Amino acid sequence: METILQTNREKERISKVINRVLQQVFGEEATRLIYQHLEVNYSVKPDEIAEKIDVFARGLEDFLMSGAQVVERKILEDIYSSCGLLKRLELERTQNSDFVRQVKMFMHEA
Repeated sequence: METILQTNREKERISKVINRVLQQVFGEEATRLIYQHLEVNYSVKPDEIAEKIDVFARGLEDFLMSGAQVVERKILEDIYSSCGLLKRLELERTQNSDFVRQVKMFMHEA
């Protein structure tokens, strides 16, 4: 039971970080457009992003093209730094791993 609660907390944390980063980078209106794109084209609502991180990443890349990598990197930095795991992020950078795998790994290990 505690594992499920912890997983839900981590999913909520990830969703909040993603929302905060999108709003910092693009502002409120553009973030709303991104969410609308994800919901209409990928059936992902903002509160489902952590559960469907692979679909979110695909939709973000579709919407932002190569710019998605910069946003994904910022999201990862904020996720890890919010948990005091900045050193871990440095290690992940050297392993050239992808956004989806890192977010899933964070949810699993947190």
